[in-house]
Amino acid sequence: MSGKSQEKRTEARLPKGMRDIEADEIRAVQRMLGTIREVYESYGFEPLDTPAFEYTDCLGKFLPDQDRPNEGVFSFQDEDEQWLSLRYDLTAPLARYVAQNFDRLPKPFRRYQTGPVWRNEKPGPGRFRQFMQFDADTVGTESVAADAELCMLAADTLEALGIPRGAYAIKVNNRKLLDGVMEAVGLRGEENYIRRLGVLRAIDKLDKFGLAGVSQLLQAGRRDESGDFTKGAGLTENQANAILDILSATRQGGTATLNEINKYVQNTGIGEQGFAELDQINGLVGASGYDDRIFITPAVVRGLEYYTGPVFEAELVFNGEDEEGAPSRFGSVGGGGRYDGLVARFKGVKVPATGFSIGVSRLYTALQALGHFKTDAVQGPVVVLVMDRDRVGDYNNMARTLRQARVDPNDPNSPYIRAEMYLGTSGMKAQMKYADRRGSPCVVIQGSDEKARGEVTIKDLIEGERLSGEIGDNAAWREGRPAQFAVKEGELVEAVRSVIARHRE
Repeated sequence: MSGKSQEKRTEARLPKGMRDIEADEIRAVQRMLGTIREVYESYGFEPLDTPAFEYTDCLGKFLPDQDRPNEGVFSFQDEDEQWLSLRYDLTAPLARYVAQNFDRLPKPFRRYQTGPVWRNEKPGPGRFRQFMQFDADTVGTESVAADAELCMLAADTLEALGIPRGAYAIKVNNRKLLDGVMEAVGLRGEENYIRRLGVLRAIDKLDKFGLAGVSQLLQAGRRDESGDFTKGAGLTENQANAILDILSATRQGGTATLNEINKYVQNTGIGEQGFAELDQINGLVGASGYDDRIFITPAVVRGLEYYTGPVFEAELVFNGEDEEGAPSRFGSVGGGGRYDGLVARFKGVKVPATGFSIGVSRLYTALQALGHFKTDAVQGPVVVLVMDRDRVGDYNNMARTLRQARVDPNDPNSPYIRAEMYLGTSGMKAQMKYADRRGSPCVVIQGSDEKARGEVTIKDLIEGERLSGEIGDNAAWREGRPAQFAVKEGELVEAVRSVIARHRE
């Protein structure tokens, strides 16, 4: 027995709630993000990028899942013993940026940003601890025209991505309506802060649990099928019913819905303010021709605490399949609202702001179901094989020559040819296998015989694979030399272009 203990290997494993994203999906998502970016820029929004983590006190404590460890965020201390946290959204960092650069920014300030965010929440099917958002925000105006514009932006974005009208709905509400009702049933004041937060969390589960489930969460609590109990907001039955009444106030058309809402917020002060703002948004939406896509929906509240006025959600209303292939309704793929208090935390004065955020992964899944932005495999690079180790410089120059040429020489916007020299140390058989796994359209071969003749051999891997099923024996293979041809060195680029063009067509 060896006196040396065997070294323990580290297990390769992903953290819970995380996922690896491979090349095909990355490319498809980038195309999708490019379309979103075009719409956002057409509205005049400018790009901004903020760091992945911020000082914890700058982010604030606005997550709906605050009963989780670490207040729903991932945090750590730096060398100065100051607490830092990974951003849980892109809005709180924006508020810090605006406060820090307030005097030099144009007002209103309009920015868009995309990037990953992190939440220390319990992971589950389709619920990850790291995911991507794409936001647009307008900071520095109280006008509800800014809120209405973001709803129109959301509609235009979904249609630009290929989601047809009628397959989505932009739903708008105002948090002040709910604030008015909660005040009317005795939930005003700091002493009722936790109960009001519980009301928001309960209503945010409406799509998942329905009115009956929300009623339980508004009162004592709800026990699910597994026996797990979720503590409720502790309202009385009468208080819960008053809130459920306004959630059920949706009628056919914005005006009819507003008339129904008005019954529950008359003489409630802040509720009447919310009603007036919704009425104005409804008028702007109608005047702009979006009233068949943007709808007043009092059940929309959004889970984050920092919203102070209009709130909205982009919901897909067609059915698809979940990750396990079961029928599923996609539901919300984005949302946002007005947050007039975030910048004020730094400035000490009210700085109004409103924003909209797309959940990139969820929207991408929906677009896949519709057949848009498919993860079609991208054609791999041309691989220049290394036949003679003392001629690596020659092979590298061939790859460089290909990379400097466009796929279509007549189109200045055509991509350059993707090409690489094989960098491993294996023989020809392994090199061919490598090129095949890379999805290469062809390989370039030049041994000593080809070099002496001033030629290169092009082997079309895609055509070769197709023809191999039609050739019955080795003699026929050698005689036909399918999909393999020789050209002069100076004709290398054109020969490769012809192979790429054939398979693109």
